[in-house]
Amino acid sequence: MNAQDSIPIAGSSKKSTVYIAGIAPEVNEQQLLEAFVTFGDIIDIKIPTEPHEPNKHRGFAFLTFANPADAQDAIDNYDLNELPGYKGRGKFLKCSIAQPNRYGNEGEGDKFDRPVWESEEWLKKYAKPLDQNGAIDTQPEGQSNPDGEESS
Repeated sequence: MNAQDSIPIAGSSKKSTVYIAGIAPEVNEQQLLEAFVTFGDIIDIKIPTEPHEPNKHRGFAFLTFANPADAQDAIDNYDLNELPGYKGRGKFLKCSIAQPNRYGNEGEGDKFDRPVWESEEWLKKYAKPLDQNGAIDTQPEGQSNPDGEESS
């Protein structure tokens, strides 16, 4: 092992996350782990679910490997191949290095379970103050606003 191997490279976690599309509806995290662990240590598995059906996944997953070279090995071996146990069913996986989510907030849970407009970055870029976006005051007359002022 040389000195370069022991020094983590900034941003390397993004290069070690594999996007896997085309997974069968009945595939779970354990099956993905068993299939992909042969390429190296997996530190995270995410299978985004449907917003209104939390028991149903969306047909893709993200696997984060400890080492970017392991992620590339997994891609090289499983891209356009079938998952073990599902051979002959016509469900071919599409594997690639995952692209960062433009609007996702790092470290705030699953960024696929909420709309983009809940992201602070998106709100700062696209949201307008209420008086500039054509919104009307829906506060009934005589009731206090959150500021403590009465509406007229």
